[in-house]
Amino acid sequence: MEQTMTTHYKTAAVLFGGIGGESAGLLQSQVEYGGKLYKFKLLCSIDSDPVACRNHDLITGEKTAVVMDLFRRWQYEAWHEQQPPSHWREMTPWDIWLAFGQQVPFFLFTSPPCKGLSGLLPQNKANSDKYQALNFLTVSGLELALQACDEYGGNVPAIIQLENVPRISTRGKKLLKQIKKLLQKYGYAVSIRADHNLGEIGGLGQNRVRFLIMARHEAQIPNVIYYPERKPLRTIGDIIGPLPFPGDMTAGGPLHRMPKLARKSWEKLMAIPAGGDWRDLNTFEFEKYRLQHEPRSGAWAVEDWNLTSRTVTGGAGVGRSNGVAAISDPRMNLGEGTHSNIYRLVRWEEESPCATGATGSNNGALSVADPRLSERDSRHPAAYRVAKDDEPAPCVTGTRFGSGAIAISDSRVNDRAGRYTNQFKMQSWLEPAKTVTGDTDIQSGAQLISDPRCRTILQPDCYGVQEWDMASKTIRGASRIMQSASSIADPRMKCAPRADTMGVQAWDVPAKTVTGTADIHSGAAAVADPRIPEPDERCVMIIIAEDGTWHRPLTTFEMAMLQSFPQFLPDGRPFQLEGCSDAKAREYIGNAVPKDAAEQMGNVVLLAGAEAEAEVSFELSWNPVWVVPFVEPMTVLVH
Repeated sequence: MEQTMTTHYKTAAVLFGGIGGESAGLLQSQVEYGGKLYKFKLLCSIDSDPVACRNHDLITGEKTAVVMDLFRRWQYEAWHEQQPPSHWREMTPWDIWLAFGQQVPFFLFTSPPCKGLSGLLPQNKANSDKYQALNFLTVSGLELALQACDEYGGNVPAIIQLENVPRISTRGKKLLKQIKKLLQKYGYAVSIRADHNLGEIGGLGQNRVRFLIMARHEAQIPNVIYYPERKPLRTIGDIIGPLPFPGDMTAGGPLHRMPKLARKSWEKLMAIPAGGDWRDLNTFEFEKYRLQHEPRSGAWAVEDWNLTSRTVTGGAGVGRSNGVAAISDPRMNLGEGTHSNIYRLVRWEEESPCATGATGSNNGALSVADPRLSERDSRHPAAYRVAKDDEPAPCVTGTRFGSGAIAISDSRVNDRAGRYTNQFKMQSWLEPAKTVTGDTDIQSGAQLISDPRCRTILQPDCYGVQEWDMASKTIRGASRIMQSASSIADPRMKCAPRADTMGVQAWDVPAKTVTGTADIHSGAAAVADPRIPEPDERCVMIIIAEDGTWHRPLTTFEMAMLQSFPQFLPDGRPFQLEGCSDAKAREYIGNAVPKDAAEQMGNVVLLAGAEAEAEVSFELSWNPVWVVPFVEPMTVLVH
């Protein structure tokens, strides 16, 4: 009998959801427990930024984003430093209740703005009224959601999670006290820690330490919430290695554009060793280095007929370009007047055609199909193979020689009893000769000698090449290049090319006529380009550093992949964000909760809900516990 697993959905809502990192992760979460499959159903993701909400729906593939400003009036005035427009109004618990679809979510996740709590912001700015108003969203947003659920739903979320930067534990101490008091008021057991590494939770290619609050409503979830399994961190190369090459916006989308930096910034990146930072510039000995152009490979390359060609470039030519210019073409392309006996193969049993003075099969020399080594389909591929004595032997089979048995080029000389000791005897030039016998073969005893009179030591100036602008060396009687410096580096062209060959045109004059065969070897096809980047000019440069690598900034697309966003959107396009600049896209991506980490944290939330539904309040497990049941301390009387 086939058993089908029923799917049970737990509802979830997200405050300050941004572009949907948390939402995308929750939608991927699933847990099997007690014959049931548990998943999340996303009620809404609330954010004040309409562009972020638009991209949230683009990434998740669901229309669940709700544009809603959770500022109170005093917060709006302090942050924007002006009065709100006439159409603006404060959100009420009823507005939140409508956004929740008039139901209490099982899981509430909130990730309030962290800009004022981050260590990247100077302390004096963080203490200003502007950023204090922004920071208060951590309290006001959560309070508004709890009021909505309690007043209109008669209950509160079973589990609440808050994510922020670790610095909130110091800069937001007062806020955390208010949050803890608020949660305990509604009956939550609370875990507050600032050492959660989302990189280990999600198995990411980055270290991402974050502050997390996990709150479990004790009446609804009497059991524990387990901590997600920690995974080994991956490397940057593991993540971005399989991605398209940076700058390939066709395969990687518009966010995969290489950032343009000032030339001096590229040079600084080149000087900083891998794993280092700006402080290493103080020890860089710039006097010992210089930038040098290195042409790309590909010149003189011959394409394989059966493989995909390299890129065709406008200046393609054999030996002068890295573009495709030559191919190993198997086609003969013989004309109508070609003689019929070219590449002619005569049968063994036929009479021979007329023998001519042709010396090659390509111009008429005879070839014959010799049957004396009959080829057949079943012939072993190793037939008549001779193996070297210093390489591994082929597979030993039971076949005979000619059918695949092994042959070897044995370098050993057979040393049998009775062999004379003077066979292959090499005598020294400085010693008396052995007895002269009548043997004429070195194998039988004919004498050999190591004659030193064949001198192979090169003398000075052998194969010498003299410089054009230097005085010549002494002329000697030697007439060959291997005996004297009788060669010269002659800069003169020994031909009379047409005018403008290798011509370089000036930048500030009209160009000469462009022809269909324009090339530096046949015309003025070069220009004296003065556009060498200035130190502050922004450009894309590939500078190979001393360690042989290209020190470059990550593209925005690669940043998104490190945050575990999907490489492709639900509509099939490469990951991209719409309606924002590249800088704003980086901000959205950097503020997001990594999708894979959100998925793993969502799994333990679902498991806790499944166990509570099954009324499992205690079990033995090796898994670490995140939020334990609250136990009243026992009063002990000490005598």
